[in-house]
Amino acid sequence: MAGLKELRTRIASIASTQKITSAMKMVAAARLKRSTDMLNKSKAYSNDLRAVIGRVVCEMRREERDKGIAYAWPKLMQKAVKEEVYQLVIFSSDKGLCGSYNANVLKESLRRVNELLAQGKQVKVLSLGKKAGEALRRRCNNVDIEIMDFAAKGPDYAETGALVDKLLSGLGTDFDICEVVYTKFNSAINREVRTERFLPIEFGIDENDEQFSAKKGDAFYAYEGGKLALLQSVMPLFVNSEMFQKLVNSQTSEHGARMTSMDNATRNAKDMISRLTLRYNRLRQGAITTELIEIISGAEAL
Repeated sequence: MAGLKELRTRIASIASTQKITSAMKMVAAARLKRSTDMLNKSKAYSNDLRAVIGRVVCEMRREERDKGIAYAWPKLMQKAVKEEVYQLVIFSSDKGLCGSYNANVLKESLRRVNELLAQGKQVKVLSLGKKAGEALRRRCNNVDIEIMDFAAKGPDYAETGALVDKLLSGLGTDFDICEVVYTKFNSAINREVRTERFLPIEFGIDENDEQFSAKKGDAFYAYEGGKLALLQSVMPLFVNSEMFQKLVNSQTSEHGARMTSMDNATRNAKDMISRLTLRYNRLRQGAITTELIEIISGAEAL
C-alpha cells in the first residue's frame, strides 16, 4: 500500500504542475498576440521610413557619381575611421521557462565575441536581459559586460529612444562599431537569432529597386530644405525605429518560445499522469485480488 500512496502523491503533484504550465501557456499566448500585433504595425512604419531614406540616399549617391557633388554625410552613416572597439547589444530575457530561446541567443553571442577576440578586437557587451548577460559573465572574464534592466513591462518606444541616445553618444568615443544580437520572429515555432550591424548605418540599397526610384508614375519627388537636411532630420527616427523593431522581434520570439515550451510541458504532464494512473490502477487491482484470494482461502479452510 506504500507504493499506492506514493503514486497518489506523485499524480497529485504532477496535476498541480500541469495547472501551472497550462496557465503560463495561456498568459504567453495572450502576450504573443499583443506583441505580434505591435510587430506588424511597427513593421509597416519601419518599412516606409526605410523606403523614404533609401530614396534620398539613392539620389544623393547618383548626384555624387554623376554631378561630382560631395555631400557631408550624417555621422550615423560615416564609415568608422578605425574598427577596433566593438559594442555588442544583446537581447535576451530576464526569466527562464522559454525553451531554447536564451540558449540560442547565448550561443550566437559567444560565437561573435570569440570571433572578434580572435581578430584582436576589443569587445564591450550591453545585455538587455539578465539571462545572456549573467551567462556571458561566467564565460568571458576578459570582456566588459553591462546588464541593463530594459523593457521589463513590454516594448516601450521611449525606453528604446533612451537606449539609442546612449549608443549614439558613445559612437566614435567609447566604441567604433555597434552590433545587435537579437531574435527575428517568423512564427511561434520558427525563430532566427541574428547578429546585425547597427552603427554606423550601412545601406545596402539596390538603385534599380522601384521603391527607391525618384519617380512615381509621371510625378517626381521634391524635397523642401534639401536632401541632406531631410536625411539628417529623419535618421534619428530611423535608428529608433530599427532598434524598436529588434526589441519587438525579440520579445515576440520570447513569448512564442515560452508558449511552445509550456504547451509541451502541459502535454508531457498529461502523459505522465496517464501512465502513473494506469500503474496505480494495476497495483490497486493487484492488491484487491490478493485480499480476495486470502479471504477465499480462509473461508475454504474453515
